[in-house]
Amino acid sequence: MLGDPIADYLTRVRNAIKANHRVVEIPASNIKKEITKVLFDKGYISNYKFEDNGPQGNIKIALKYNPITNVSAITKIERISKSGHRQYAGVATMPRVLNGLGVAILSTSKGIMTDKEARKLNIGGEVLCQVY
Repeated sequence: MLGDPIADYLTRVRNAIKANHRVVEIPASNIKKEITKVLFDKGYISNYKFEDNGPQGNIKIALKYNPITNVSAITKIERISKSGHRQYAGVATMPRVLNGLGVAILSTSKGIMTDKEARKLNIGGEVLCQVY
């Protein structure tokens, strides 16, 4: 069993980008599905597909690359809140990734969302990861 499934998710995406893979397959969970939807909505991945084989299924993520330079849309993706040291942020202490150019993904009482959406709703939560 894995210690931190979200860290495993981010590591699989990071390794696939370093190896220039076009598609990465990840074991699914509800929180991973929501993170995938946020990455798609913000334009960091080109597409995704949820497959229902097994108890939870898999997530197939099509990574996004620049067609000319072959550079990934995701420059850096890192875990902020770890299982041994959770990072929570209120509206006033919400992180700004690259002064608004990147996104921080939060787990709030209203679900998984970006830091900008959480500021609009005036709610805080656990800072899961940041992407830019």
